[in-house]
Amino acid sequence: MPNVIISDSSCIILLIKIGKLHILQELYGRVLITPEISEEIGEPLPNWIRVERARDLKYQTLIATTLDVGESSAIALASEYETPLLILDDFKARNFAESLGVPYTGTIGVLLDARKSGIIGNLGEIIALIEQTNFRLSKELKDLALRLAGEKDV
Repeated sequence: MPNVIISDSSCIILLIKIGKLHILQELYGRVLITPEISEEIGEPLPNWIRVERARDLKYQTLIATTLDVGESSAIALASEYETPLLILDDFKARNFAESLGVPYTGTIGVLLDARKSGIIGNLGEIIALIEQTNFRLSKELKDLALRLAGEKDV
C-alpha cells in the first residue's frame, strides 16, 4: 500500500473539468502535488491536496532534461518517499517512472480503483464525461477499462 499519492496535473485538471475531483479524496484521502504542478493547474485547490517541493532540485532539473517540469517535479518528489504512487498519464513520463521502479497509475487506473471500491457506480458515465473534454482516450483503453469494470462484454 502506498504511503503517499503524488499526482501530475492531468488527472486533477481532468477531474476538475468533469466535476469529479472528489474521487481523488474519497479514494486516497490526501494527494500531494508540487509547486510546479500547482502552477500548471492554475486555480485554488482544496486543502486535502497538499503542495510539497522536492528537496533534491538538482535531481529534478536532471529529469527535466527528458520530461516536462511538472512530470519531472512529481517523479523527483516521489523518489523521496519509500512507497509512493504516482498518477501520470504521459507515456514518456510513465516509462521514466517505471525505469526508476516508481509505481504509477493513470487517470483511468484511478477511476477503475474508484469503481472497484464503490466510489463511483458506473465507469461508463464518467468516461462519457471525459470524452466531452480534450483528454485523449483511445478506444482500446476505453474498451479495456469498461471490461475491467465489468461494464462491457469481452
